[in-house]
Amino acid sequence: MQLKGKIGIGLILLVFAVSLSACAGVAPQAAAPGAPAAGEAVTITWAFWGSPEEKASHERVAAAFMKEHPEIKIDIWHQPWNDYFTKIQALWASGDPKVIPDVAFLWPTPRYAAEGVLENLDPYIEASGYDLNDYWPGLLESAKYQGSVYGLPRDIEVNIIYYNKDMFDAAGVPYPSEDWTWDDFLAAAEKLTQKDANGMTTVYALAAEGGKWPKWVNQNGGAIFDDYVNPSKCLLTEPASVGGIQFFADLMNNGYAMRPADLNQAGGDAAVFMSSQAAMILQNTSRVSAFNAAGMNYDVAPAPIPAGGKRWNGAGGAAWVMSSASDNKDAAWTFIRWLQSDGGGQTIYTQAGEIFPALQSVANSPAFMTDQPPANKQAIIIEAGASDVGGFGYFPEWGELSGSIIGPGLDLIWAGEVDVETGLTNICAQVDQFLAERGYPK
Repeated sequence: MQLKGKIGIGLILLVFAVSLSACAGVAPQAAAPGAPAAGEAVTITWAFWGSPEEKASHERVAAAFMKEHPEIKIDIWHQPWNDYFTKIQALWASGDPKVIPDVAFLWPTPRYAAEGVLENLDPYIEASGYDLNDYWPGLLESAKYQGSVYGLPRDIEVNIIYYNKDMFDAAGVPYPSEDWTWDDFLAAAEKLTQKDANGMTTVYALAAEGGKWPKWVNQNGGAIFDDYVNPSKCLLTEPASVGGIQFFADLMNNGYAMRPADLNQAGGDAAVFMSSQAAMILQNTSRVSAFNAAGMNYDVAPAPIPAGGKRWNGAGGAAWVMSSASDNKDAAWTFIRWLQSDGGGQTIYTQAGEIFPALQSVANSPAFMTDQPPANKQAIIIEAGASDVGGFGYFPEWGELSGSIIGPGLDLIWAGEVDVETGLTNICAQVDQFLAERGYPK
């Protein structure tokens, strides 16, 4: 640009300063007392839970970020899963920005957003031009509160069928196709299940956690609530919902699937799958690295759907959030945006085989579409593309409702202690009372 006429040096500097501010995305806040001098790195605290192995993975991600952004230093605050939520809430309750983490891994986001401890990310997203359209359908709903985004989910829980190819071959069962139905699944399950002379199952067709039940309900056209953000009533007694729960319960009652209590006692789905106690499991992509390390002969397939039903996958995942008390919000946003970028944290976690990425671009890139098993990664893409709401509530009290009423009620059904219709009638009566007592719909 050519400047004509006489312009004072002060005006030139002003134009230059405005230009820099416009290019920066989110306008920087005024320096707080004691803030780092120009040229010094800003330090932000990053909180997450996990095993020592998961901690090491996060540390590698932090190192990669700091290499790209030497102006920001990452301090790690790590706790085991069992302690994480209690301790991080204590930090927020202290109100001391010196100990409150700037960025945290969190679930469920709406609960904490309602408590006022999280920063609304909408202004940062808008100012920086961050693209939300790259997320899987429905996924961001799990990190919203009152219509605003309060977190960016790191991954999405895509539940697919893992199947042991050797066990299928031995039973003479064809490998699952992309369009197999519940009837096809039942026919395969009958052949894959092995029972002793007393009719007791010794080898199961399926091992699936009890928490996977929303898959069957939503595939069958059922629902938990009439509205997942602002519910007024429970819909688990509707015929389609009952049918989905009945399908899952019948698998257990017929000995085709392990009851969740037995599965827990046996060490979980990965353990029974690797020991050939079950020919299939329904699980997310977190099991891939373990099965590959064990050299298993396995593959994955989309979950079967009922005749006239639909493909469905729950849209949810733990999210990176920013504390509203952070005094380094610009640096915190820079880090969160990098964590959720192609070439940044999303790519690193995906290449390590630790997540199925929240970003569609990364899922369809070489970072995920590798030559490593499973061979049929397209099955995972298919399921992810059918992501939608319906697996849980997107309101602050969901955790309490699920943990105190829905989960315990369904456990009675899975254990065979109550029939499906009776159990769901009892659950819905309690759910409706719970919602009414808390002022829903609001």
